[in-house]
This record gives sequence, C-alpha cells and structure tokens, in this order.
Amino acid sequence: MHILLTRPLEDCHEMILKLKSLGHQVSHLPLININKLDYEHVNFLDYKGIIFTSANAVKFLNLKNIDKNLLCFCVGTATEKKARSVGFQNVIAAEGNVENLKELILQNFEQKIGNLIYVSGETISTDLDHQLMKEGYNIKRIINYRTSHNEKFDENFIEVLKSNMPDIVYVYSKNSASSFLKFIKIYKSESLWMNTNLMCLGEKTSSILNEIKWKKIFLFNPGEEEFLLYKI
Repeated sequence: MHILLTRPLEDCHEMILKLKSLGHQVSHLPLININKLDYEHVNFLDYKGIIFTSANAVKFLNLKNIDKNLLCFCVGTATEKKARSVGFQNVIAAEGNVENLKELILQNFEQKIGNLIYVSGETISTDLDHQLMKEGYNIKRIINYRTSHNEKFDENFIEVLKSNMPDIVYVYSKNSASSFLKFIKIYKSESLWMNTNLMCLGEKTSSILNEIKWKKIFLFNPGEEEFLLYKI
C-alpha cells in the first residue's frame, strides 16, 4: 500500500519507519513548518495545573523552572508521550480532541485548587481557555510556536507522486488541510485523488478538503494510523 504522510519529518519519522517495516511504500510531503516563538516570563510556581493541546507546545516550552509534578493535561496520546518524555509525572490524557480534554479538566481539577496555564500554538481550533474561564477557572494562555505553510516542494517528487498516487493520505490539522488544498490546486491535481482514501484528524480538518473527490474519507485520533490501514 502507498501511504502519504504530511507532518514535519521530526513528527512522523517513527511512523515512516513503522509503516515501511510493515511492507508499505511511504511518501513524505511536509505541508507545514513549525517555528518556535519567544513568550513572556512566567512564574510557574503560580500554577497548579498545565494544559497542552499539542506535542509542539511541550517541545518549545522552557522546562527549566517547572515542577514536573504539576498536574498535566494533554489532548491525546502523542502529546502525553512527549510530556512524559520530558519528565512530567502526573499526566492525564484525553482521546485526541479538545472537547474530551475540557471534560477531563472539569472532572479532575477543581477551581479552588488554583490557577491553570495553557500552552499552545498561535492558531488553535477551539478557544479552550475562554471556555474554561466561563466555567469559573483562572487560566492563562501562553503561545510558544507558530505554524506556517510550506510553499517549497521538490518538482521531481511531485512528478513521481502524480505517476503513482497514494492509496492513503493522513492530514492532521486545519492548517495542514488548507496547505494541502492549496498544493493540490497549484499542481492541478484535483482529478488525481479519486482512488485515494483521506484520513483526517477531525471533521474540521476534513471539511476543508471536501471539494476534492476522494475514494473515502475517514476520521481518526492520533495513534490510530496503523489500525486504519486494516479498514481499507
């Protein structure tokens, strides 16, 4: 099976190796770039809980003065894995979406415990901090990375891809979906995806690519990529 992965290489390197070990052909088309942003000084001693909605938020956080026993809420298993890898001990993970994450916070963190800090990228799909404020929480959001669209692609790679279209493509965010749609139109490949299965992380991501005719569209949570192969 020919599989196209669209995340930055450092985020999908393990997945590439895993899929290749299973005998699949894997192509890599990074659609977005992730860039670190400087953020204001924060005294993490003022907070009793920390929230991450992406592994990149963990990656670009200065961890030097943070108590790793702080109650840590993560949106999914990939973010949880990253948080544990840098030393966080008390990690609670949702099932890959912000609505589930919000419910976990409501169930496991009483307002009287103290303040929450939410670390995220510049662009978010759900204003989790505002929703929690409405529930009475004291929460501060800091932004420590920015996503930009990749606009440089190898022309030889594009020609090879057009001659051997993938059976499956994984798209992980609205930003990636927007970039992918732009890529498809720039290279005039709208009619070439009819036999490709589109795997999207959530309905908001898939809706951006609905104007392209796909074989089928599937929704998934992080960690389910390999499982989805057996549904095709």
